[in-house]
Amino acid sequence: MPRSVLVTGGNRGIGLSIARELAAAGDAVAVTYRSGEPPEGLFGVKCDVTSAEDVDLAFAKAEAEHGPVEVVIANAGVTRDTLLPLMKEEAFTDVIDTNLTGAYRVAKRACRGMLRMRRGRIVFISSVVALSGQAGQSNYAASKAGMIGFARSLARELGSRGITVNVVTPGFVETDMTAALEPEQQQAILKNVPLGRAATAAEVARVVKFLASDDAAYVTGAVVPVDGGLGMGH
Repeated sequence: MPRSVLVTGGNRGIGLSIARELAAAGDAVAVTYRSGEPPEGLFGVKCDVTSAEDVDLAFAKAEAEHGPVEVVIANAGVTRDTLLPLMKEEAFTDVIDTNLTGAYRVAKRACRGMLRMRRGRIVFISSVVALSGQAGQSNYAASKAGMIGFARSLARELGSRGITVNVVTPGFVETDMTAALEPEQQQAILKNVPLGRAATAAEVARVVKFLASDDAAYVTGAVVPVDGGLGMGH
């Protein structure tokens, strides 16, 4: 029987790849998107994760379409990169509100059904910079590092109910966002990647699929890097 899955920020990049990977494995997948159009072949729900009301409505629509949500992938995120002396306070608080507090809103709403079912999978999409840091991304790195502490606390809270909570930390991934970087910027990053190349979104998605599967039933509180070795030592 297909599981009901919700992927936030699932209309492009890593989120879309995760949604397609889980759908191909037989799950009934709903994706949230903030702007644009829903991806073809997937049940799309317009949702801004900075709004608790939007998040609640997105879950309600996914539940009405596919049943109680059993797997949640908290992927929605934004960047507003700038060096700290130039960073306006709203650039910091907006990134925290979307990436970290948004993950809190999603996980809190997900718990409601999962606790009743006494099972569930929550996977947070963080980043290699959560642990290594990155100049110009203090807001983003703080939001993604906070996600790890949040997830590990939840893993301890929810484990007795059969709910696992894990984190994936992608490194440099081929997406529209990274394609916008200048070639010399890309090369500067790749020279620090032992595997010498960017990841595909599908490579991240397959790790998420494992963590959401029965094969990972005894994995919780884990931080799994998919970064080609970029974050080693952190």
